[in-house]
Amino acid sequence: MRIARIVHATFAVTMIGLGTIGLFQPDFAPIWNPVPATVPARARFLYLGALISITCGIGLLVERVAIIAARLLLATLLLWLILFRLPNFLHAPVFEACWSVFPLAVMLAAAWIRYVWFAADWDRMHLSFISGNNSLRIAHVLYGLCLIFFGTAHFIDLKDTVSLIPNWLPGHLFWAYFTGCTFVAAGVAILIGFHAGLAAALSALQISLFLLLVWIPIVGAGSKDSFQWSETILNAALVAGAWVIADSYRGASRFAVNNRSA
Repeated sequence: MRIARIVHATFAVTMIGLGTIGLFQPDFAPIWNPVPATVPARARFLYLGALISITCGIGLLVERVAIIAARLLLATLLLWLILFRLPNFLHAPVFEACWSVFPLAVMLAAAWIRYVWFAADWDRMHLSFISGNNSLRIAHVLYGLCLIFFGTAHFIDLKDTVSLIPNWLPGHLFWAYFTGCTFVAAGVAILIGFHAGLAAALSALQISLFLLLVWIPIVGAGSKDSFQWSETILNAALVAGAWVIADSYRGASRFAVNNRSA
């Protein structure tokens, strides 16, 4: 339970951090930005997303209102995906569109799992299609698809992937291929249910290592590149989301007990 509390608190604090960044530096908050320039009152949506992120993050830390925060966060991320990301998916180049959709999908899957965890009797009575074990499986499948894309992206954009491997680590090309293959393998394992919990945990560890070994050293060296800062923030968000998903396998019996008692 201590691990679950740490994972949950980290995810909540991450949402607070993303919202805070979104209020002061909207261009650095990759979960809420970009909102297409064609959307009326675009700036207001960016600030709205940031405020909801902060509110829900704080709410997830307060037991009495955690379910309300989980509902709001899930609904917001789902609407964000449908309204601002999926339309672009049909018009932008495939690779660019996927990078817009799948990172947000990881956070959506994590938020969905938190919602299922906190779901009350009312949710299971009126919203059973998104609060039961079937919805948990949907969240896992969504994460598995994201991992397959992340791995495939290593091969499609091999040059940039190799360039991010730390200089002190030998065999840059090997690590680019290896990490791409492990992402794909983890995604497939989660989709087919073959040691899915282990696959989710290892993928979360790999995403964490990307943050620790690649992005933190880059921005820690004094980078002023907005893209690098945005990618660091995105990677940190993905770490929090990935560990929530990995922890959901460890706590699978808790979800099942909650649903049976309902």
